Amino acid sequence: MKSLLWTLLAVALVANVFTSITLSGVTQMLVSVGTGVVVLASAAGLYVLRDKHSG
Repeated sequence: MKSLLWTLLAVALVANVFTSITLSGVTQMLVSVGTGVVVLASAAGLYVLRDKHSG
């Protein structure tokens, strides 16, 4: 599960950078919002699934 979330995070970040360079206007905004949601959701999932260390 963590590997899937890390993969989604990485792909969404790369897609966001790529679309920021290549697209413009409303299309770029919509794709950026979509990839941003994926980044936030995968980061939240990784936070929830993190290993808890007692210390």
